[in-house]
Amino acid sequence: MTNLGYKLMAEEHAPRALVRNLVAAEAAGFEFSAISDHFSPWLEEQGHASFAWSVLGAMAQATSRIGLMTAVTCPIMRYHPAIIAQAAATLAILSEDRFTLGLGAGERLNEHVVGEGWPGVGERHARMGEALEIIQGLLTGELSNYRGRYLQLDHARLFDRPQRKPPVIFASGGPEASRLAARKADGLIATEPKPELVEAYRKAGGTGPCYAEISLCFAPSEEEGLKTAHHYARWSVTGWKVMAELPTTEAFAAATEHVAPEMMAAQVPTGPEPQPYLERIETFRKAGFDHLILSQIGPDQAGFIDFFRRALAPALR
Repeated sequence: MTNLGYKLMAEEHAPRALVRNLVAAEAAGFEFSAISDHFSPWLEEQGHASFAWSVLGAMAQATSRIGLMTAVTCPIMRYHPAIIAQAAATLAILSEDRFTLGLGAGERLNEHVVGEGWPGVGERHARMGEALEIIQGLLTGELSNYRGRYLQLDHARLFDRPQRKPPVIFASGGPEASRLAARKADGLIATEPKPELVEAYRKAGGTGPCYAEISLCFAPSEEEGLKTAHHYARWSVTGWKVMAELPTTEAFAAATEHVAPEMMAAQVPTGPEPQPYLERIETFRKAGFDHLILSQIGPDQAGFIDFFRRALAPALR
């Protein structure tokens, strides 16, 4: 069975609009939602970067059924993992066990703001392994002290902790991260339809859900959809090795200066007809992903949510 999720791009929409969009997504039949957690947008054109955890609190009170999730939070620099564990426990209580904690190793764009620099990928993964141990231990109540190479915990305890631990999902861009998800998390999340990510997770003993985020741009025409995707999301063409390293919106503008709208077509289905979207979604299903997060690029969230209700959801289900 495939669960269908709605992506809340906090870089593209103001906080009150995010809450309104989620209420509409719940009414349209989405099973769950996922919000990005950024200090900065990728591009100036996006224009927003509200505090995801405040927005999640409002969302928990504005909805009653739809699942809530971070996609994803980085707990190794800007946040200490103890703070994220506390936030996740509180959200789980406020939402009555509708919250899933999605974690990832982050990007320089968001994490460098605290003035601690930006370590290489090897150190980031090591920090992430320690952060996962701290978060899982605090959420289960089995850990209060921790001395890692990079992260420490000193007599910490979550006094408001849900009876059911919220699932912890880890972002993977390669087999090594998938194996880490299998060892220390409760599931996997990715942005590319690569079967090897799911295979590495399963072979390493992972039995949890596998999430995937799928970008699309519902629009009156394919051409208009490509223009919108280019305006708001051309940063994604650079790939994760670049996306993790650039520090500012100005850097992303320079890196994408020569990206043309038609270059978005390879990774973002557009237009008014359901078939291109269904074909793109099927590639993720075939790769083994069972929780699909649909991310509509641009301002027309109401049009996309209605399109999902009328055309996509019946076909996908």
